[in-house]
Amino acid sequence: DLCYQCKLCYNHCPYTPPHHWQVDFPRLMLRARAAAARAGGVKLQDRFLGNTELVGKLGSLTAPLSNWMSKLPAHRTFMEAVAGIHRKRNLPAFHRETFSKWFDRRKPARFEPQARVALFATCSVEYNDPATGKAAVAVLERNRVKVILPGQRCCGMPHLDGGAMKEARTRIADNVRTLSAAVRQGCEIVVPGPTCSYMLKREYPWLDGSDEARLVAAHTHDLFEYLMRLHAGGRLDTGFRKSPGRVAYHLPCHLKAQNMGTKSAEFLRLIPGAHVEVVERCSGVDGTWGLKKEYYDLSLKVAEPLFQEIHAARPDSVATDCPLAALQIVQGTGRIARHPIHVVADAYGLEIE
Repeated sequence: DLCYQCKLCYNHCPYTPPHHWQVDFPRLMLRARAAAARAGGVKLQDRFLGNTELVGKLGSLTAPLSNWMSKLPAHRTFMEAVAGIHRKRNLPAFHRETFSKWFDRRKPARFEPQARVALFATCSVEYNDPATGKAAVAVLERNRVKVILPGQRCCGMPHLDGGAMKEARTRIADNVRTLSAAVRQGCEIVVPGPTCSYMLKREYPWLDGSDEARLVAAHTHDLFEYLMRLHAGGRLDTGFRKSPGRVAYHLPCHLKAQNMGTKSAEFLRLIPGAHVEVVERCSGVDGTWGLKKEYYDLSLKVAEPLFQEIHAARPDSVATDCPLAALQIVQGTGRIARHPIHVVADAYGLEIE
């Protein structure tokens, strides 16, 4: 129950491949949850927290009323009693215009594309933070990358957290179908959220097992992983206009688990005048675990070293790719943590509607 799937034990465990035991402890924990759910059913708390699509659609449909209600002490007490979300936990806001609605109505920039990508927006961007999706599209188009938005559902990780394997596999199969079609049409898949990119890369071939799932995994990139590929190929626009100054960049666990280095920080350091300090501390809120009333206090205790290092850095701004880590940073430090793509968009001088 205390495992919140940060995945980092895998990187440090001596029994992973090439050891002949080849024990994958994060997946062992997922199997244990799946077995418990099969034997005793999925808990109501996990059904609610795992269904990010339903919660997101309802929250966005009723915004800004839903945002106002989430701040009422009486409503938070009710949510704690029914859904098990701690009454003090920061919650993301909902937006009436979702990212996909904005994407459908916008006028794409006109340019001769040097590449095409399929954006896997993530539930967080779709319902809670469309501004990050808008910034990602603007930066990609600035670099002459055509962006499409294929049909997509939740990546499935929230359902895995509660052992709801059937629901997770249904969403995975739907995503594999639409994303593999995009790859066959010449697109790379770009993801602005570390948990979702981890799922597509590492868990889809395991849980789905199809050739299409392996195709999706092979062509999936974290957003900054993709941008740094453009830079390595000499295809990145480096005409930055504004320096972000001192940036404390929190490296999410699910990016560390992908063994891809610190691509976001590397990109930010390309901006003239940027001073980036990487904070490699766990936020202790991965997935749905840190939202639960049982683990709220422990979650903050796990994240205390992160809070201390951010305070010590005395940055002009704080950045993290993980939306839940951003909530935790605000909770523990009072500092707003933005996705680093916003820092890049500001440096380019892009105006985003």
